[in-house]
Amino acid sequence: MSESPVLLNKHEVERLLTYDDLIPRLESVMGKFSKRDSSEIIQPVRSVVPIQQHSGFLGVMPAYLANEGILCTKIVTFYQRAEGSSLPSTQATVLLFHPEHGHVTAIMDGEAITAKRTAAVSAISAKLFKPALSEVLCILGSGQQARSHYDVFTKLFKFKEVRVWSRRKEMAQRFVNDLQDPVTVCSSVKEAVIGADVIVTATGASQPILFGEWVKPGAHIAAVGACRPDWRELDDVLMREAVVYVDSREGATAESGDIILSGAEVFAELGEVLNGSFPARREKTTVFKSLGMGIQDAVSAKLVLEKWNSEH
Repeated sequence: MSESPVLLNKHEVERLLTYDDLIPRLESVMGKFSKRDSSEIIQPVRSVVPIQQHSGFLGVMPAYLANEGILCTKIVTFYQRAEGSSLPSTQATVLLFHPEHGHVTAIMDGEAITAKRTAAVSAISAKLFKPALSEVLCILGSGQQARSHYDVFTKLFKFKEVRVWSRRKEMAQRFVNDLQDPVTVCSSVKEAVIGADVIVTATGASQPILFGEWVKPGAHIAAVGACRPDWRELDDVLMREAVVYVDSREGATAESGDIILSGAEVFAELGEVLNGSFPARREKTTVFKSLGMGIQDAVSAKLVLEKWNSEH
């Protein structure tokens, strides 16, 4: 009989999953993914079940990394919440399996994994594409993704100014109150993004909120929200004028409203840039459209389990 699976809550996952360990693993796996060797990595596009009467979706994100012995799936729900709702917009659980025998080896909180791996991949994009002199960081949104992006971006890069905007100003203020360093709360998206070198969009928007005419030429945008084919955060002008990078071409053309509805052309995957097969067009305005990948959850979960096992 197989042993009982390891159960890890959000606090444990957050403690064990550090950016210093996670970023190199994500860079490695995304490079491997972009080589399209299906004997090594199998990752279908996320399966999504609409839950229309409750404005929600159930997503299933499996991945198999044969050479690393990782078999994993994340099960995630994401909902468009009513104004003022205290419920999280996304909730997730990650399952790790024994690749040879098929039993579940670990069940862990998926929200912490999603928040950290998403922010880490955005930081990798910024490392590659942000202007050489980047002084102003702007974060649109005030939820869990906004916080994880703030944490990793201010850890890896030195900004002179950080600005935050949220649809509800009190949420932006609450976000800022939890931080150690001074952050400016802006009352409009335009005010927040004018002159910003790096912009993170981590909102629940389904219509564009960020417009190309406001964006400083050469800025880098890490676009994290709008994970459905009919949802947008960025307008046509920005999408068509920027050099657009994605985590997965298949994911982007199936799921990203920002790409599908604007007709923007995908220049390259992040993994293709990491492999050296496509250039980082740092001198241009760049957009990294992040949708999230099962392989990112898989290497994150494996790292968490390795660290837990080393302590026990």
